[in-house]
Order: sequence, then C-alpha cells, then structure tokens
Amino acid sequence: MLNGAKRKGTGLNGEGTESNETERGGTACSGGERCFAASQKPAATPGEAALHRIRAARNGINHSERHKMKTCKLLHGFLCATMMCCLSSDGYTEGKKPPVTVAAQQYIPLADPFIMLFDDTYYACGTSSDSGFEVYYSSDLKYWKKHPAWLLHRDDSYADRWFWAPEMYYNADKRMFYLYYSADEHICVATGASPLGPFKQQARQPMRGEKSIDPSLFIDDDGAPYLYFVRFTDGNAIWCARLEPDLTTIRESSLVQCVNVSQEWEKVQDRVTEGPTVIKRGGVYYMLYSANHYQSRSYGTGYATASSPLGPWTKSDGNPILQNPHPDLTGTGHGSCFMDRNGNMKYVFHAHRGLDAIHPRRMYITDVTFTQHGDMVMNNDNIIFPQQIL
Repeated sequence: MLNGAKRKGTGLNGEGTESNETERGGTACSGGERCFAASQKPAATPGEAALHRIRAARNGINHSERHKMKTCKLLHGFLCATMMCCLSSDGYTEGKKPPVTVAAQQYIPLADPFIMLFDDTYYACGTSSDSGFEVYYSSDLKYWKKHPAWLLHRDDSYADRWFWAPEMYYNADKRMFYLYYSADEHICVATGASPLGPFKQQARQPMRGEKSIDPSLFIDDDGAPYLYFVRFTDGNAIWCARLEPDLTTIRESSLVQCVNVSQEWEKVQDRVTEGPTVIKRGGVYYMLYSANHYQSRSYGTGYATASSPLGPWTKSDGNPILQNPHPDLTGTGHGSCFMDRNGNMKYVFHAHRGLDAIHPRRMYITDVTFTQHGDMVMNNDNIIFPQQIL
C-alpha cells in the first residue's frame, strides 16, 4: 500500500533559485507562482480578473528575484567564509557526533513544502527552482542537508517551467516512489526508485488536460486512492477525484468540488483556496488548506471536516488555525501534515522571507494536536526553524 509522510506541503509552494517560486502566479496562488499573459477575451468576470492580477504579480516578481538570488548567493558565500558558527549536533543524529557547521540564518528556501519519513530519515521538497525540484534530508527536522542532484529535472517532465508543490509517496507493493506536482499549471506524476530521486515522467503528459495545480494524494483505510487539487473554477477552488489503481489516472466521473472561498478571513486578497492536504483521524476526514493571495500577510491555513473523502466538507468555525503564528513569521501556509518518528503529527509550512520581503519563502514546522472534541490545533509555541548544514 502507499505510504507517505503526508502532511503536506506541500509543499509551497518555496524558492531555492527562487525564479520558479515567484513564477507561481497564474490563476491563483499556492506558494509558487504562475504567470502568463492574459489573452484577448471579452470582459473578464471578477474571478477571472483576480486570477489575471495574481499571474501578473508573480510574473513581475520572478525576473527581479533571479537577480536578488544571485546577489544572495554571493553574500552567502562571503558569510560562510567569514562568519561560521559551530553548533552542537546533539539530536541531529542518534548518539554523539562531531559538531556540525551551519551558516548563520541559512534557512531552508522551500515554498509549498512537503516532508516524508522513510527508513528513519526525513525528506523535504517544495517549490524552489525553474529547473525542477530539489530535495533535502534530515534525521531530526532541525538540521538539513541538500542533496546535490535534482529530485526531478525539467528535462524529465511534461513541461519546462513553473514547477510547484511536489509531494512524494511510497508504494510498497510496487517498490516505487510517486511524485505528484504541478508544471506549467498542470498536475503531473513522476516515478522514481529513491526519495532522493531522480524522478521521471514515463509519459510526458499531464494527468488532466485542464489547467490545475497543487495535487495531493490521500489513501483511505480500504486502499482507495484520492487526489485533491486546485482548479481555476472560482478563483482557486479545491476539488477531489478518485484515482485508478495505477495511481496515475483520474476517474473524471468522480470529480467533485470540496472547498472554495466562503469565510470572511479568506476574503482579504483575491479568491484563493489552495494547498490541500487530507488526513483521517477517528473516522473523520480533515482537510487543511490555505487562503488569500500568497503575497498577503493574511495568507493562512484553515481546515474542514467530512465523513467521506469526497465530502461534503464543513469548515471549522475556529479558522484560521495558522496565521502569523510568530512575531517573525507572516504569509504562513501551504504545507502538509506528516508523522514524526515518535508518532507525533506535525505540519510543515512556508512563510515569507521576512516581514518586509516575500522571496525566497522559507520552510517551518509546527506541532498539530486535537482537543477532546476533535478540533485541530496548531502549536505556535514550539515552531521549528530548520537550518541547512553546509
């Protein structure tokens, strides 16, 4: 059966080279950027106009961010040469280890992040590059190493741009890893033999002809697979459909809308609900999702519940449950739930680079708990600020 440390993120929507993450601006936002010129059409509806604004905003940022990232890389090299700090590695691996060297303030530049635990090692991926997806690995969630090779390169994909929100899952029966992601505003799936990659699309085509983003897999207790993703039907709206046993074919007849903009906190900037991730607890299905434009400080995370993976879904009156959770974090959302090695549920998410800068967005992790009544709660007092080991 399929195993994934699902939520999730995410995964950002992030930004390693940052160009892709800023591109994620099309019809809606998910932590990456999608952007394309609006074609000449009759007067746009309010929803279409909002989508065009998002695309234009993300497209404009993308080119300037490339230059910023080059500058940051040069500055980072200088800092590494002149200002390194030795931190104790207690907890990075089991037992005693030599000190590890971590660059000061070298956070993980992933948007729309996703984490899975496999063979006692955590793997993280997200939105980060125009060229494909990168992958990091860790043994304690605090300190991470970047794998030198691509998780998936654009040469092995359906498209050559706008790589957003990857999620990895392992199928034990087939001994194969599946990578669901968005490319050029289409949802895709690639396969590989390792969580470090490389992943390749066996058939260079999207899962659906219609533009869609943010695919997220959920396997129910009976083994039935479902795929949640965003369609541009009402700004950004979240839909779900059954997958066939091959885990690559969508059963179109089962397609149903799950969540769209309806609560007041979701209406601050544009019509956006995105970044879905679903878990099951006590017979109840929980869907976490993010709302508002990703550039907004009001970007946040809420959840809805259902008695079936296809819904109908009821949003929590306590939403949002994650929004500006720390004095230094804003624009928080589009993540994924996963279980750590101790069986504790966590949520990985991205936040803006800072209070005065959006890109590259960075990865953070927090605890997820439930009240006795089944309400989902994010722990804002125990947020992990992951750092990269160089």
